[in-house]
Amino acid sequence: MSTESAPAESGESFAGRWWGVLLRGIIAIAFGILAFAWPMVTIGVLAVLFGCFALVDGVFSLLSAIGGGRYGEQRWMLVFEGVVGIWAGILALRAPVFTAVALVLFISIWAMATGFLRIVAAIRLRSAISGEVWLALSGVLSVLFALMLMLRPAIGAIALVWAIAGYALIMGITRVMLGVELRHLRHAP
Repeated sequence: MSTESAPAESGESFAGRWWGVLLRGIIAIAFGILAFAWPMVTIGVLAVLFGCFALVDGVFSLLSAIGGGRYGEQRWMLVFEGVVGIWAGILALRAPVFTAVALVLFISIWAMATGFLRIVAAIRLRSAISGEVWLALSGVLSVLFALMLMLRPAIGAIALVWAIAGYALIMGITRVMLGVELRHLRHAP
């Protein structure tokens, strides 16, 4: 097989799967419309995803504390961050039908706690590690994000759902258009 024919064969193979691209686009459009129509259900799904994220993040913080090496005196911060993450994850997974405002406030409390812990860790580790400014910056951004959510929780929740719904619609439309183009390419002489 020559190298010149490989791209053509690859394009033909991709065009042969036009229906998969089209189907993914239709599913994305349906999800976007449903998210716009039922934003509170979407918030419930986001609560479950947040719970999984916080739980996994907390477990990894605890694992980092256990295997912390020579920074033993700093482990309490990782342990605390891990406990907060696990607590937040379990709470979100046990009650995923939070109202939008409660979910956003819950996320903001978690972001505030982890942000402050990262700032403290950066200050305490400034002589022991390089790049502590990035750790501190991530903490400051977490705190600012938390404050924004605390000041406008209802708007934050609905805006988040609308952003996700809008993204899904745009991606769905582009995939449908690509699927149609691939179908025409597949049937072209």
